[in-house]
Amino acid sequence: MSDFLTADPAALAHRLAWQDQQRFRRNEPQQLRAWTASIAALRAALADWPDAASWRMVLEYPMRRLSRRIDAVLATPRAILVLEFKIGAARHEAADRRQVDDYALDLRDFHAASGAHPVVPILVATDAPARPVTWPLLIPAVTEVLDANAATLAGLLRDLWRRLPVPARPLDVTAWEDAPYRPVPGIIDAACTLYSHHGVQEIATAQAGARNLTATTQAILAAVRGAEVESRHLVLFVTGIPGAGKTLCGLNATFGAGRDQGTIFLTGNPTLVHVLREALARDAAAPGGTSLRAARQRTKAAIQALPGFRDDAIQRGHVPPEHVAVIDEAQRAWARAHAVRKSRDREVQLSDSEPGHLLDIMARHRDWAVLVCLVGGGQEIHDGEGGLAEWGNALATRPCWQVLAAEPVLRQADPRQRLPALPGLRIVPDLHLDVPVRNLRNPFAAPWVDALLRNACDEAAAIARDHGPLPFVLTRDLDGMRAQLRARCRGERRAGLVASSGAKRLRADGLGAELPHMDAATVAHWFLDRWPADVRASDALEVVASEFSVQGLELDHVGLCWGGDLIRARGNWLVRDFVGTRWQIPRGAEAIANRINTYRVLLTRARYGTVIWVPRGAAVDPTRHPVEFDAVADTLRACGVTALSDADEVKTGATAEPSLLL
Repeated sequence: MSDFLTADPAALAHRLAWQDQQRFRRNEPQQLRAWTASIAALRAALADWPDAASWRMVLEYPMRRLSRRIDAVLATPRAILVLEFKIGAARHEAADRRQVDDYALDLRDFHAASGAHPVVPILVATDAPARPVTWPLLIPAVTEVLDANAATLAGLLRDLWRRLPVPARPLDVTAWEDAPYRPVPGIIDAACTLYSHHGVQEIATAQAGARNLTATTQAILAAVRGAEVESRHLVLFVTGIPGAGKTLCGLNATFGAGRDQGTIFLTGNPTLVHVLREALARDAAAPGGTSLRAARQRTKAAIQALPGFRDDAIQRGHVPPEHVAVIDEAQRAWARAHAVRKSRDREVQLSDSEPGHLLDIMARHRDWAVLVCLVGGGQEIHDGEGGLAEWGNALATRPCWQVLAAEPVLRQADPRQRLPALPGLRIVPDLHLDVPVRNLRNPFAAPWVDALLRNACDEAAAIARDHGPLPFVLTRDLDGMRAQLRARCRGERRAGLVASSGAKRLRADGLGAELPHMDAATVAHWFLDRWPADVRASDALEVVASEFSVQGLELDHVGLCWGGDLIRARGNWLVRDFVGTRWQIPRGAEAIANRINTYRVLLTRARYGTVIWVPRGAAVDPTRHPVEFDAVADTLRACGVTALSDADEVKTGATAEPSLLL
C-alpha cells in the first residue's frame, strides 16, 4: 500500500494503460482519465491513515472474463474490499450495484483465500449525492453493496474498518495477493473468451483444481498434432459425467489452442447454435469492435449446426475446409434407420447413420482428419439417437479410422452408451472427465442425480448425508420457488425455469408458455438478455425451457418444475406420456430411457443450485392427482433434498446469500 500512496499518479495510470493495451481491444483516452480520477480518489481516501499502510492494493484485477476487471481490491487483515468507480456518475445505478456485487461474489467463489473472510463490495459514483449508510452484517460472506462518492469514500472506509470485527485469524494480505484465482466460466463466457483469442488456463474448480480439464485438453491437442504429422484419420471420444467440462474442452480445441489446425464446432442442438452465435457476435460488437451485423455473419462459420454441415457436404460432395471437427453431444447422432426415415421427404437423402456420413465426409481429406466426439453419458433425449453404439457400428466398417477413448466407454451398462471393442482402439485415460465443473457448490451433485434416477434411494441418501449439503431444495409452492430464485440471484447471476417437454399438465398451474427452441431470436433473448429490462429473459421466470432448449447450456440457478410425466409407482419411477385427455404408459425401452435422461439433463443445468417445485396437484383433476406428486416429494426428501421452510418460501429481495441458502 505504501508503494501505491507514494507512486507518481500519472505513472500508475500509464502503467495500467500499457497493460490494458496488451490484453484488450481498445485503449481510449476516456479510460486513461477514469484511471487517473480513481487513483486520485483512492489516494485521498487512504492518505494519513496508519492502519492502511500494511494493506495490499490490486488495481484492474482480472475476473473470469478477460474483458472484466475490478477497478480496485483492498486486502486488509479484517476483510476484502471490492471497489468499482463510476467517474462522473451522478447516481448509484442498480446495474452498477449488480456489477460490483458480481465481482465480490466471483472473488468469494473462485479466489482461494477469499472464502473465509467478509467480502465488501463498494460502489463509488464520484458525483452522486451523499447517502446515509445502512450497515450490513459483517460476517465471512459477501455483504450488501455499500455506496460512496468521491467525498465520502474516506469516511466510509474508516467507519467500515471500525465496524469490522477483529478475526481470530486475520487475513494474511501477502498470502492473499499470491493465492490463485481460478474462475470457472460458464459455457457462454468461455466461448467468448476463447473466440477473442484468449486462453483458458485459469479455468479450474474450487474442489479439484484444473488437472482434469487441462489433461483432457492436452490429450486432444496432442492427438490432433499427431494425426497431422503422421497423416492419420483419427476419432477421439471425450466422455465424462454431466457438467464435467466436455463442451469447454471442445471449445478450447475449436477457438483456443487448436484454432491453427482449422477446426469447426458442430452441434445438433439448435439452441446451442443460436445462443453461442449471438453471444459471440454481441461480444465482438462491443464498443470498439465490429458492427453487430458483421459479427453475426462471422460467427456463423465458427459455430455450425450439424445437420446443415452434413447435408451441404453430402449434396456438394466437396472436401471440407476444416481438418478437425468437434461434434458436441455426439451420442445424440441419428441411428441409420432413423436417419433414412427422417430424410425420406427431404432434398438431401441420407443412406447411412449420421456417424457414418460424418466419417465419410471427413475421410475426403486424403492426408489427415480428426473427429473429436464429445459424449455425455445418459444424455440421449430424443427418438432415434444412436448413442456410442451407433458410432461403433459405423467405425466397424471403416477400418481406416483409428479410435482413441477412455476405458469407461467399454463398460457402460446401457448398450447405447457402450462402445464395442474395435480393432485398433487405444485407451487414453485422460479422455474421460470425472471432475465436475458445472455445479460450483457440490461436486457430488451429478452422482446424486444418477443415483436418484436409478432409483438407488439409499445410495442417494448416503451421498446427501456424507457429502452434503446438496445443491437442491424442494418446495411445493410455485410463488415460493420464484421468490427463492430471485433471492439467490445476486450480482449478474441469472435464473430460469425448466421443465420436461412431456410435462403437459403444468399448464394447469399457469406454466403453459414453453420456450420455442427452434426460434433463434427468442432463445437468444431468454439466455442473454436480462430482466426487468427485457421480460423475454430467463430471469423474468415466466417462460419455461424444456430439455431441448437447455441441453448443452446452463444457468446459475434453476427452477425445476416437476411434471406428471415422471412419477412414483410401486417404489420405482414410472414414465408417462400425456395423449389427448389422459396419461398413457409408453412401451418402448428407448422412450422410457429418454424421459429418464430428460430429468437428468434438467437436474444438472445449474451452476450454483436448483429449486425443485413439485406441484400439489388437484383432487378434482384425474390428470393431476395429489397422491402422485406427494410420492415424488417424499422420494426427494428421502434421498436427502431439504424442503424449504415456510419462512424460506416467503423471502424476497436480494438480501439472501446464495452460499448460506444452499
